[in-house]
This record gives sequence, C-alpha cells and structure tokens, in this order.
Amino acid sequence: MYKVAAASEYLVITGAWINDLKIKKKAWILPGQKCTVIDLSPVNYTFQVQAMSAEKLPFVLPAVFTIGPRDDDKEALKKYARLISNHDKNSSHVMETVQGVIEGETRVLAASMTMEEVFKGTKEFKKEVFDKVQLELNQFGLIIYNANVKQLVDVPGHEYFSYLGQKTQMEAANQAKVDVSEAKMKGEVGAKMRDGQTLQNAAKIDAETKIITTQRQGEGKKEEIKVKTEVKVYENQREAEVAKANAELAMKKAGWAKEAQVAEVEATKAVALKDAELQKEVERMNALTMTEKLKADYLSKANVEAETKAQEANWNLYQKQMAADALLYQKQKEAQAVQAAAEAQLFARQKAADGEFYTKKKEAEGLMALGQAQGSYLPALLDSLGGDYAAVRDYLLINGGMYQEIARTNADAVRGLQPKISIWTNGGETAGGPANAAMKEVAGVYKMLPPLFKTVHEQTGMLPPKWMGTLPAEDYQPK
Repeated sequence: MYKVAAASEYLVITGAWINDLKIKKKAWILPGQKCTVIDLSPVNYTFQVQAMSAEKLPFVLPAVFTIGPRDDDKEALKKYARLISNHDKNSSHVMETVQGVIEGETRVLAASMTMEEVFKGTKEFKKEVFDKVQLELNQFGLIIYNANVKQLVDVPGHEYFSYLGQKTQMEAANQAKVDVSEAKMKGEVGAKMRDGQTLQNAAKIDAETKIITTQRQGEGKKEEIKVKTEVKVYENQREAEVAKANAELAMKKAGWAKEAQVAEVEATKAVALKDAELQKEVERMNALTMTEKLKADYLSKANVEAETKAQEANWNLYQKQMAADALLYQKQKEAQAVQAAAEAQLFARQKAADGEFYTKKKEAEGLMALGQAQGSYLPALLDSLGGDYAAVRDYLLINGGMYQEIARTNADAVRGLQPKISIWTNGGETAGGPANAAMKEVAGVYKMLPPLFKTVHEQTGMLPPKWMGTLPAEDYQPK
C-alpha cells in the first residue's frame, strides 16, 4: 500500500526490514510493516500554576503555552513518535506530562526570586520559564512555539498583589500632585527668568554693538595703513628693479666696449699693453655696478653645482644599482649552474644505480637458469649411470678438474717447503742395463700410487678404479 501524509503530518513506519522506526512523508507500506500518522499541529495548553516566592508568599501564575512536535529535527520527531504519538495530543496523559514539566520548572524558578522581582521582572521571568521548560521538553521531541504568561494573581487569603497595586496607585497619585506643583513652580519661575534674561540680553547686545563698532573702525585704519605700506614697498621694488636694469645695461655696454678695445689692442703689441691697463681699470670701475650680477652668477653657479652633484649622486646610485643587479644575476646563474650540476649528478647516480640493479638482476636470473639446468642435468646424469652416486661424484670431480686442482695444491704446498732430495746410487742397481733402470722408475711411480689414492680418498672420499688398484682394508673408510 502506498501512503502519502498531509502537509502537517508524517508517516511513522515500523515492522519488517526496519530496525527502529522510519519517518517519511510518503512511502510504500509492505506486508509485515505498520504505519502510524502523527500530526505536527501545535496545541494550546492553559495552566494555573501554583507557585511560591523566596519569601514563602504563594501566588498563581496563569499561563498559555503553544506546544507541538519539532518538525525541523528528525531525531526529535523520532522521540515524539516513540514517546507521545500513541496518545492524543489533547489527552490527559499528554496534558499531565506537559503540565508537570511547566509547573515544576516554574516553581523552581519562582522559589529563587522575591515577589518584587517576579512582579517587576515579568519579561525576564517569562524568558527564564520559557528556556527552562524548553530544555525539559526537548527529551520528548516537543518545542514551545509561544508562551504567554498572564498577570500574576493572588491566592485567596493572600492579597499581596492587591496591596501592591494599591500602593502603586497611591504612589502614582502622590507623584502626580508633586508633578503639578513642580510644573506650576517652574512656570512662575520661568516667566521671571525669561524677563530677566530679556533685559540682560538687550544690555549685552548694546555693549557688543559698541565693541564691534570700535573694532571695525580700528580695522579700517589698519587696512588703510597696510595699503599705504604695500604701495610704498611696491614703489621701492620698482625703483630697485629699474636700478638693476640700468646696472645690467651698463655692464653690457662695458662688455661691448671691452670687446672693442680688446679687438683693437690685439692689432699690435703696444695696443695689447694699453688694453691690459684699460681692462684692469674697467674691471675696477665696474666692480660696484656688477655686485647684483655677481650675486646672480653665484646663485646660478650654486644651482648648477647642486644639480651637478645631484646628477653625480644619481649616476653613482645607478652604477651601484647596476653592479648590484649584475652581482645578483651572477649569483642566480651560479645557483642555477650548481642546481643543474646537482641534477646531472643525481641523474648519473640514478642511471648507475639502474645499471647495477639490471646487472644484479641478470646475474640472479643467470644463477637461477644455471641452477635449473643443473637441477635437470644431475638427475639425467644419475639415471644414465644407473643410479650410482659414487660414479656421478667421480665424474663431476674429474670433469670439474678437481684432481688437477688437488695435485696443483699439493705441489704448491711441497714447493713451499723447498725440499732438497738427494739420490745416492752406486750403479749396482743398473746392472740389467737401461731397460732395467726404466722399469725401476715405473715401479717407483706405482709405489707412489697407494699413498696418492689414500690422500685423495681422505680429501674427497673417492676410491680408485678397480683396474688401478685397491686400498688396504685398514685404510678404507667409506664416506
């Protein structure tokens, strides 16, 4: 069966294939499952809470709480579905549960406050009740949408709020009378104060008018004197400028005369001497008139020197900056070169390590192949020799040059001793002639074979072939 919940409802599904419960807006209800519809609409609960203040004064707190399931939290909905949903929201069970939480928290809070604090701090008291009740209702998956705490009511036989209201009323009436008297007094005093302030302000304005008039006249005279002074200064400046222009004109005329005289004096040597005398005299005569020009020249020279020094400083700074940039560039290139060398060395090491690894790998593969080949070769050799282990061993020793190595080792050992062997003979043993001597040498060789076979047997465990001889029984030790 497929079910869909209304806008203010949820489906609570339990049963087969569901561990605890599942909350959905729409779902298929399978066989073995049970579906319950829960309504999320809030409900108003009205209470008359009997409480007592810190002074042990009882009072009644009328309150209306709008409470409903929390729909924005799945876990809270599960708590509500598990604990409350099987009861009607208006049932006595739900009513008693909510009322017990609200009355308990309200009484605890009221017991910690005086009656004056409860009466004057209704807003704070309401907020404290709201927060504490909400904290307890969270365990049921409920939320307070609205809480309205009405006016506190006296318990029959305890008219505290009535007396408190009468006290407040009388205090308001007395305060009103005082306010009327104070207003009347302020009106009469204010009228007198306004008249006095009017006279004072009039006198003050007359005095300020006279002061301002005098100040204006003085400022006018000051401005007149200032204008005359500025005119005189301007006239003096103009006269100085005219004198300066005349001096410059005189200097220019003197320069021109000097140049003419120099040109004439250069014609002859006699004129040159006279020109020098005249030039000295001219310079002495023009010294006074050239004072201003010299000042201007010195100022220009100082400016030029200052600009020159500034340019030199800028040039030095530029050279230092270029040197610093060049040094920085060189350091960067050196660092890059070091880094490139390090990278090349690292690459070479990596390649060498790869080559060594490849060599070791190939050697290992060769050893494995050799081992596999020998593993196949030895069983085949043993089969071909009829399973005779001694024959296989003898063949491997002979094929591997073991006897030659043993003979070489023994010879090296004897050579290291450097034996000195002397053979003495009187010639009697060679009576049979050269043939007998040769046979004697052969016989000596055969005499050496038993000790050689014994040595080989001791070192390798091998016996000589049957056609070459046998070892004595006391020397034969099978291995």
